[in-house]
Amino acid sequence: MKMSSPHAVPHYFVPGPSKWPMAGGIALLLTMIGASGWVNGAAWGPALNIVGILATLTVLYFWFGDAIGESEAGKYGKNIDLSFRWSMSWFIFSEVMFFGAFFGALFYARTISLPWLGDLDHKIIWPDFGAQWGESPAGTVDAYSKMGPFPIPTINTALLLLSGVTLTISHHALRAGHRAKTAFWLFATVLLGATFMGFQVYEYMHAYSELNLKLTSGIYGSTFFMLTGFHGFHVTMGAIMLSVVLYRVMKGHFTAEHHFGFEGAAWYWHFVDVVWLGLYVVVYWL
Repeated sequence: MKMSSPHAVPHYFVPGPSKWPMAGGIALLLTMIGASGWVNGAAWGPALNIVGILATLTVLYFWFGDAIGESEAGKYGKNIDLSFRWSMSWFIFSEVMFFGAFFGALFYARTISLPWLGDLDHKIIWPDFGAQWGESPAGTVDAYSKMGPFPIPTINTALLLLSGVTLTISHHALRAGHRAKTAFWLFATVLLGATFMGFQVYEYMHAYSELNLKLTSGIYGSTFFMLTGFHGFHVTMGAIMLSVVLYRVMKGHFTAEHHFGFEGAAWYWHFVDVVWLGLYVVVYWL
């Protein structure tokens, strides 16, 4: 089934005042305050974190709904399309810096701090400290076991790589104007992402119950859960984005020539795939 071309828009669209940026900032602030309280054992932390997350999702629903309505009303032209592309590019760059900070913390802990704490001078203070990454420091935290690359992390790597392929097939189908094929492969991508998250939940349950590996398990536990946990959050958000795009594809919102809503979500998903490859090598193998 072919998709029709949109109306040509010769002018630059200037949106009116919006309450959503301020509302989104407040919602994110509540989310982070709640998360901070949660990890520090505050009784109000979990409830405030959930309230903040729900508020953020509500803001995104109405904010993106306004943008979709403006797009479907034919108000967006080439200049708006270009501004969206630059905005998404800078957003992904900020995400690169976000994960770069955690990869940097992992690098510093493993290659600088660990050898330094295990040298001859510090043997006087910590004689039982082996300076081996993933080993439980004697007398500091409860004993735990490292998380290896098999089988779940390797399965998840295959799932995300496959999801990148199905998403690319869907994109090519959209550019060819075939809506049914686009929707099918996009649904397959969302399903693979959901399966990835299911395996990660099982991995976390295994880590807590059988390996005694927790967020409080020294620098190894904190870097492991911060890196994999934030990546899992990004996979979840990416799957939600692709689900919304799938709904819009089924509603006939995109055309072969104009579909940046699809492309922006696809860029984000491919970025998440690349981050996971780095995690898979650095966190699980090295």
